[in-house]
Amino acid sequence: MNKQDVLGTEKVTSLLIKFSVPAIIGMLVNAMYNIVDRIFIGHIPKVGNVAITGVGITLPIMTIILGFGMLIGIGCATTISIRLGQGKRKEAEQILGNAVTLIIITSIIISVLGTIFGEHILRAFGASDETLPYAKDFMTIIFYGTIVNMLGFGLNHSIRADGSPKTAMISMLIGAGTNTILEPIFIFGLGMGVKGGATATVIAQTCSAAWGLWYFTKGKSSLKIKLQNCKLKRNIVLSILAIGVSPFSMQIAASVVQVISNNALKVHGGDMAIGAMTIITSVSTIFLMPIFGLNQGSQPIVGYNYGAKKYDRVKLTIKYPQIVATTIALIGFVLIELCPWLIVKAFNNDPELLNITSTGMRIYLCMLPFIGLQVIRTNYFQCIGKVKISMFLSLLRQVILLIPLLIILPQIWGLTGVWIAGPTSDFLSFVITTIMFRKDMHRLEAVQKAQENLQSKSIV
Repeated sequence: MNKQDVLGTEKVTSLLIKFSVPAIIGMLVNAMYNIVDRIFIGHIPKVGNVAITGVGITLPIMTIILGFGMLIGIGCATTISIRLGQGKRKEAEQILGNAVTLIIITSIIISVLGTIFGEHILRAFGASDETLPYAKDFMTIIFYGTIVNMLGFGLNHSIRADGSPKTAMISMLIGAGTNTILEPIFIFGLGMGVKGGATATVIAQTCSAAWGLWYFTKGKSSLKIKLQNCKLKRNIVLSILAIGVSPFSMQIAASVVQVISNNALKVHGGDMAIGAMTIITSVSTIFLMPIFGLNQGSQPIVGYNYGAKKYDRVKLTIKYPQIVATTIALIGFVLIELCPWLIVKAFNNDPELLNITSTGMRIYLCMLPFIGLQVIRTNYFQCIGKVKISMFLSLLRQVILLIPLLIILPQIWGLTGVWIAGPTSDFLSFVITTIMFRKDMHRLEAVQKAQENLQSKSIV
């Protein structure tokens, strides 16, 4: 039995633990890339509060790079899982090779454009004369390392789809561990400041990318990166992009929201408010990353069983992550509402920044429990290849609802309007996603019942 075949036979709860726990650990560790940057940069003597705002300005660009990584990485991994469920191993290997080529081409284009137009982009994204030097120092180095960033992220998803979640987790542990060790050395020890944070990040991402390449060339992978499969084929590229476009759209939408949010924050609260949102985003990441890990862990199980038409296993695989996601989000909600100042102090001790961030965090993340369910249910549609629905639900929270709210509400309530826009969008998107999710669950039940009736008739 191939190691992918267990996805259709082993107990669902065992599979979820096997795949999701490493993914959750990996995502939490991966989150430390950005969080560690912000914690150390926020404590640079005398300029920490301005430096962390400068790094906050770069978030939309970092999100765009991540979006392209998801476009190819998740599109590749999901397509591979479905093909393996259909027994098409050779085609799955071709998909992997094409994905590597796509990552290399895309990352080179991003690096060139970012290096040439970086300063203009940062200005448009909300950088002021005071914060621009820090933002530019950080992003210049990040642009140089785009290729290792995207390779490490993209291949990690494919490692999991290949049936090796622990190996995928190790890849993230190597990168994040390296980053955590090097950050204080480069920022404080070598006196490089913001440039040191970016340098440590790129070195760590290089380690992750090297691990992924080794696994698919010399390691114990079922699928291999072969030169003949790296030549781009139109049908394979389109299949990768078709599924990957949903998470890609979500990230691009998130970037647009961050730009609009940064400019609204700059107008109604100044640079300090942008720094506050940087910290709020970091805190939300701590609680959302485990939920994204649940998505990653369930993705190959849902994709394989959906491709194999084992719909009862699909329903079970999507049931348990919803329970766990809600629990994680509730814990985060309680901590944020009861003691936000303790969390903020980990990033910076400036009294003004502490006050603005604590107030904003309580409001902006008050719908956190609903976000968990919305993320899991949106991921379900992506896993089964329903691209249009998944893309709509991905864009719903970040574009269709949030952008108009970010434009309108600050005109009425100023800075408070920026904070209110987030939870309003979260709740409305949760309601709409739940309606569509339940409708598809009823569809699966009807299909499953029809299959059972057909099987009973054939036996008779």
